[in-house]
Amino acid sequence: MTNAIPTIRILPELLINQIAAGEVVERPAAALKELLENSLDAGSSRIDIDLAQGGIKRIRVADDGRGIAAEELPLAVARHATSKIRVLDDLERVASLGFRGEALASLAAISRLSISSRAEGAAHASRFEVVGGEASAIEAAALERGTVVSAEDLFFNTPARRKFLKTEATEFGHCEDVAQRLALAVPDVAVSLTHNGRRLWQLHPGEPKARVAAILGEEFSAASAEIDERAATFSIVGWVGLPRYSRAGRDQQYLFVNGRFVRDKLLVHAIREAYSDVLHGGRHPAYALFLNLDPAMVDVNVHPTKAEVRFRDSRAAHQFIFHALNKALSLSAANTAPAVANPLDWITRRSGQSQQRGPGGQSAQTSNMQSIQTWQRASQPSFTQLNAREPNAFYEVMRGETTAPFSDANNGTNTVISESWRSELNSQDHQEFPPLGFALAQLHGIYILAQNANGLVLVDMHAAHERIVYEKLKAALDLNQLASQPLIAPIAMALGERDMALVTDHREFFEQLGFDLAAISPTEIAIRAGPAMLPTLDANAMLRELLDDLAEHGASRALTEKRDEILGTMACHSAVRANRQLAIPEMNALLRDMEATERSGQCNHGRPTWYQFALHDLDKLFMRGR
Repeated sequence: MTNAIPTIRILPELLINQIAAGEVVERPAAALKELLENSLDAGSSRIDIDLAQGGIKRIRVADDGRGIAAEELPLAVARHATSKIRVLDDLERVASLGFRGEALASLAAISRLSISSRAEGAAHASRFEVVGGEASAIEAAALERGTVVSAEDLFFNTPARRKFLKTEATEFGHCEDVAQRLALAVPDVAVSLTHNGRRLWQLHPGEPKARVAAILGEEFSAASAEIDERAATFSIVGWVGLPRYSRAGRDQQYLFVNGRFVRDKLLVHAIREAYSDVLHGGRHPAYALFLNLDPAMVDVNVHPTKAEVRFRDSRAAHQFIFHALNKALSLSAANTAPAVANPLDWITRRSGQSQQRGPGGQSAQTSNMQSIQTWQRASQPSFTQLNAREPNAFYEVMRGETTAPFSDANNGTNTVISESWRSELNSQDHQEFPPLGFALAQLHGIYILAQNANGLVLVDMHAAHERIVYEKLKAALDLNQLASQPLIAPIAMALGERDMALVTDHREFFEQLGFDLAAISPTEIAIRAGPAMLPTLDANAMLRELLDDLAEHGASRALTEKRDEILGTMACHSAVRANRQLAIPEMNALLRDMEATERSGQCNHGRPTWYQFALHDLDKLFMRGR
């Protein structure tokens, strides 16, 4: 019989907890997160956080929640002991923030932990301590209500792990992020943060928007669009920063699922897609979003830190988030302007007059409404050729001259602006003029200078026209109305073997985009028609890019996932180029189209299309009034 040394043994309970702590509590911020979630699950209305040396020396969280009964204090620090779940069905529809029963056990194994708590109805509070896994006896304590948990000297008995901690400032920064996330999720809970004996901030209960402004800043609040969308199984509320408020990093991205802060790749991708054609280059959006759904539809038991979730229907979640943000960014009152409100508001406000009902319930079509409809028709350009007529009547109103007939650009008829409309404009001191005003001149063949009620407007004509064309193409493709325009003379185009096969195999794809292509030899095609909306399109260059997309992605994916990119390329090829001299009527036509186009504040690549210089800023520049 041999005395073999055993190779398999049961680990001591303390070591098991210290190993588990490496997953749950890798730094002070992780410990703070677990304690704060416990406080919220206890129904607290006030939470006070006190840190020392970035949380390394001390993490103390005091709340006014339900508290823990004295006899249950030892259970609170036992592994897998929890009040949150009891059976598997509870785990599959977790509504609480915590549920594993690991956090306090992990903290007790790697710190000097003390818990003072007073349960509802208890005669007095009780205190319980655990130092490096060694528990003390329960003793009486002084506490009016709730629970106070203090974890001191984090990783004091695991020095190898403590060496991986960063500087005090870095660790505190992570802790403050955790505190702010929690405060953002529960605006009805008072939260305060103290570090090294100094109170840094205190947030009182209030409206969600006020809490968002307190954490993300007033600048974000002023440059954000509110979201409130609901579907069969989803709802989302919150705020998304407009493209002009983009960030260099991801420091202002807050996403919550059923009140839990998450970093979910699926949802982040949906958000990024919603910003894809309004955000420039490497810039990042800012947002505070709160997604809610049936807990049974999302699995939160994916990662020890609970920072990741898994949806039962991931595609539905992705689509819901994408469309909610896309709608908010499209309809935002500030989306089209870096400095002033949405030009569409002006048209909407004017149009609202026609909704007033008379005594008999009939719509009161006022002369003012008729006038604005006349002006909209007259100033509506053929947006690819920029050949609309000058809205002369408006200039005459501005100069106080008699109104003369002017030509309707769409149907060639003559119309006259009404006397009531002229008098209203004069009485309102031009405040009801079109938001982008009227063109004054063109600068270096690149920019349009215009005057509006607020001052000077500077427009990048190519970027603006590109967005207009792009949105028109998207709308036409959605309605399957991308019509073809036969060319006066077909254009011959030489292609390689691969591209010839693509043209043959994907004829329907090209027809959907308005192209009519025909093979005239084994290595050559004829372009017989192009999109009617893009008469100035460089067909050869455009087709080569489409063929490259087809080769890489296939027709079905190219028209779904790559659709906007393809249409954006088509719009860029057909938009008015720099150094093209425009007449005043053409400039005004472009301005009017911008006012009627969603997302016109940014080009397809996210760059701004126009900027407002307020009159008082110009006065400051020239020191007027000093």
